[in-house]
Amino acid sequence: MAKISLFLLLLLHAAVATAAYPPFQALIDATPTGGTLRPPPGTYAGPAEISRPMAVDGGGRVTLDGGGTGSVLIVNASGAAVRGVRLTHTGESHDRMDAGIVLSGNDNRIEDNAIDDALFGISLKQSNRNTLRRNRIRSKAAELAMRGESIRLWYSMDNLIEGNDIDRARDLTLMNSPRNRVVGNTIRNGRYGIHLIFSPDSVVERNVLSHTATGVVVLDSARVVVRNNRIFHSLGVSGAGVAYKKSAEGLAEGNEIVHCAVGILADSPIAQEDRIILNGNRLAHNAIGIQFIGERGGHVLHRNSFENNLVHVAMAFGSGDAGKNDWSGNYWDDYQGFDRNHDGVGDTPYEIYAYADRIWMEIPPARFFRNAPVLELLDFLERLAPFSSPDMLLRDTAPVFDKPVWRR
Repeated sequence: MAKISLFLLLLLHAAVATAAYPPFQALIDATPTGGTLRPPPGTYAGPAEISRPMAVDGGGRVTLDGGGTGSVLIVNASGAAVRGVRLTHTGESHDRMDAGIVLSGNDNRIEDNAIDDALFGISLKQSNRNTLRRNRIRSKAAELAMRGESIRLWYSMDNLIEGNDIDRARDLTLMNSPRNRVVGNTIRNGRYGIHLIFSPDSVVERNVLSHTATGVVVLDSARVVVRNNRIFHSLGVSGAGVAYKKSAEGLAEGNEIVHCAVGILADSPIAQEDRIILNGNRLAHNAIGIQFIGERGGHVLHRNSFENNLVHVAMAFGSGDAGKNDWSGNYWDDYQGFDRNHDGVGDTPYEIYAYADRIWMEIPPARFFRNAPVLELLDFLERLAPFSSPDMLLRDTAPVFDKPVWRR
């Protein structure tokens, strides 16, 4: 009983504290359509709603406090703008998706805001051609799985998500939302850095993702471009820097993927005529560089750089044939051939065979012992005097001889 009374007392105290702030809604209502609201610096009480074209410019000196109930600011309009406002203290309901900003409209601009103590950061619902730029987003201080998405798009198209700073939120999610661009964001300490579900024809470009369980997940989303991103320390048990699942005609190009459980995790396109192109990526210091699931071909792998991975290429559960893919012009740090004519291409193909290391591919629990002395010794003995003919996993017919200079 004492605990319940204390909780009610704290709730009442928060409500009274918020009520002491002047209501922000009154300032919105007093602003003419098409006008710009520039409130005096200070803290105002939310929640509030914008329901017509207008701009709010806080100049970085205005705070809107939601009082711990519901969403802080609802933009139910087209052609509106919200800039330079701190939005804080949302409710904690996942069912209502309590957010710093809820956006339902087209051609709006949400720029240079600070969103913190917010279960969800910015939530778009059937909203098109909006710009979300340079916002700083932090979720609630809760367990990772209990936080909300930093940015969530639902049935929203042709939006630009650019230059946002996201930390300690769960995911950035695009759901049933084609033709969006996610560009130049910094995302760290989350679950899925960027998660696309049924969101084809989208572009994920020049983002920096670190310390997430998985970097970029492309699920049931065709023709998604993942280009020039930097992805570090994605070390989830089943995580990867970039993961493709049931997604045809994808392009992963120019990405730097370092120190992840798996650099790129991919299954084959459903239709043989479809292709997933993995071109010019740097895969370095990962446990596994690229891992295929049920490989049937359909990947084109050119000009990638494989450096200091524990295993460059692996098959999940030992299934499939990576050799069915198109391998050419990749750099392999353990290539043992020569370049006698100095044309930059190895004189002999690069080949990977499965010796004793097939054990941990076919039996996932054995992965724990991948670098154990006994398994390493068994692998060495098999290479020295094979007990049976090893399987060739892949052949790169034109391996690059010199290590590429990676751009920064």
